[in-house]
Amino acid sequence: MMAATQNTLYEKVVDVTTEYLGPASERFIDRQIRTHLDKKPQELSKKDLLKLIDWLKLVLAMLTEDDQTVDDFTSDLLFLAKP
Repeated sequence: MMAATQNTLYEKVVDVTTEYLGPASERFIDRQIRTHLDKKPQELSKKDLLKLIDWLKLVLAMLTEDDQTVDDFTSDLLFLAKP
């Protein structure tokens, strides 16, 4: 799943998103963080994560009708929010 060398939350979110959206994921995540959280992507914290996940889930649901993909994506991201 996630590479052991990735240590920031931001990098982990990008990694998970890349599994679902491919190479444009970093630019996509950057835009979502800047737009919806009003912060720099590298400033992403765990307290921001649930709000970001809500936005990402909504966007992915608009891109695909595959509910299982949306659920899997959301679940993978929620795993990152665990303490």
